[in-house]
Amino acid sequence: MKQEFTITVYTENQVGLLNRIAIIFSRRKINIESLNVSPSEAEGIHRFTIVISEYEEVVHKLCRQIEKQVEVLKAYYNTNDEVVWQELALYKVPTEVIAEKVKVERLLREFGARAVAIRKDYTVFETTGHREEIEKLIKALEPYGLIEFVRSARVAIIKTSTGFHEKLKEFDEEQPGEVLVENEFLNKQDEVFTM
Repeated sequence: MKQEFTITVYTENQVGLLNRIAIIFSRRKINIESLNVSPSEAEGIHRFTIVISEYEEVVHKLCRQIEKQVEVLKAYYNTNDEVVWQELALYKVPTEVIAEKVKVERLLREFGARAVAIRKDYTVFETTGHREEIEKLIKALEPYGLIEFVRSARVAIIKTSTGFHEKLKEFDEEQPGEVLVENEFLNKQDEVFTM
């Protein structure tokens, strides 16, 4: 059965990588519901957070295909239960409605919205939460003249993760890079020549 998955991809910051990753999805006719790219906790490493609805075996194959890209360090996939996630939303409503109707003010407080810009003709509110919570506030504000709405991509953290920089350390300990292997080989050659 199809379900929502959050794919987390750790990469080097390279021009054109986003396009190559997007092509992997478009070739398989998989719609990306949400896409966020940002620096990660490890210096020089970026993190892609991609949300799709698909079968698990398809998502597993996608992650393996994404990892074949040279700049990709690792790709994980998780269900919604395995990640802590939020989305940010901005709502623009007429200022006179907010000033006149106490009900709207109570509604905004109920949803944890806070004003980020107040102008004579409009007020912009911000909320964070899951998509369902954000959409409930849209429906609640529509009768009061919702002017504009925008929602961000998902931001997610894997519940069981210790951080990618720790994974990099583990990987280096298990499989030393070619430079280390090459240096060991050169050191053995030096010993032969000096004897």
